[in-house]
Amino acid sequence: MSKQDGSGRQVSAEPVADLGAHILHVDMDAFYASVELLRRPDLVGRPVIVGHDSKRSVVTAATYEARKYGVNSAMPMAVALRLCPGAIVLEPHFEWYSAASKQVMGILGDVTPMVEPLSIDEAFLDVAGAIRLMGTPWQIGAAIRERVHRETGLRCSVGAAATKYVAKLASGRSKPDGLLVVPEADTIDFLHPQPVSALWGVGAGAEEKLSRLGLRTVRDIAEVPLDALTRALGPAAAQRLHDLSWGRDPRRVSTEREEKSVGHETTFEHDLTDPAEIHRELLRLSDGVGARLRAGGMTARTVVLKLRFSDFSTITRSRTLADPTDVGRRLYEEARSLYDAASQDRRPVRLIGVRGEGLRGEGADSSAGFALWDDDEQWRDAENVVDRVAERFGRDAVQPATLLGGRSRRRMRIE
Repeated sequence: MSKQDGSGRQVSAEPVADLGAHILHVDMDAFYASVELLRRPDLVGRPVIVGHDSKRSVVTAATYEARKYGVNSAMPMAVALRLCPGAIVLEPHFEWYSAASKQVMGILGDVTPMVEPLSIDEAFLDVAGAIRLMGTPWQIGAAIRERVHRETGLRCSVGAAATKYVAKLASGRSKPDGLLVVPEADTIDFLHPQPVSALWGVGAGAEEKLSRLGLRTVRDIAEVPLDALTRALGPAAAQRLHDLSWGRDPRRVSTEREEKSVGHETTFEHDLTDPAEIHRELLRLSDGVGARLRAGGMTARTVVLKLRFSDFSTITRSRTLADPTDVGRRLYEEARSLYDAASQDRRPVRLIGVRGEGLRGEGADSSAGFALWDDDEQWRDAENVVDRVAERFGRDAVQPATLLGGRSRRRMRIE
């Protein structure tokens, strides 16, 4: 289900009376693509990809019909069209998505004031206070799905459980267009047969390493002695995985959203049109953001790109990462992907910015996501070395080779 193509779908077809599963995770189904199809109903049921119709572009979103061919967001458009040559490509309209998101979040706010938006298309709800008026979590989840579809034309999936972690996992298992309630007493029975990749922070690389340790299911993680897990993973990661494997997640739905961010932006002396030169500036900016994140003991969950063109029109694009990061190279790869997708008309660029949002670390909620291993390990090690050199000789003492040479920027603003 990692690709959420609808395979292995699991739903609560009959009403569930449990009141302990009062944490709901509401996740819109193929959100961007579904919003596009509201204006193109003739394409419903067909493989549709949202993105710029260029082989240099990347996939912004895809319908489930396209996902069954292996198409995923952030995939190069050329690869997606090779996997699904019959796909229809639609240009993105981000203002439509924002308007639809506000409408959906308004519906959720009518159910309970305890709403915690995670991104443009998903949110946690604590419906404990709504049970007396609206019924069981199953009934509330069903009512949300019905109202969202009736008022917006869009579909959503809902997971209900006693904790945030299990609720989010349940919504993913119910996709598309499903409702899955995990009764509080059944939490362990639901969790333990799942693959280790179901645990937050366990991606493909981590799953492979855990498999080499003989740990393939959540039950394996739960049953291995904690001291043995600690020797293999270290105390922090071992404790977190152990807690998740037993369904322990102390986080509560929070309506307080800290709008913290770390960002750099550049205004150029001359408008730029060369993508290679803009890529170099993106790398420079991303390295700066990564360095500031590491210095502050923070990671960012969302990468935001800001572009201002020669006519002073400005756009922003963002992408939420699977795991928070403080690696400049990861920020750059995401920012570059966003730029390549957003700049197909090649208008001259006057200003460009990179920002990290959804900060975690000191003073933030660091329990929402973590990575045991990731594909950025070598970049992380290299950037830590650069940090140590910078402490002694300054940040410009060591730079990526692609940044050597003249600089085209006029000024840099630090947020």
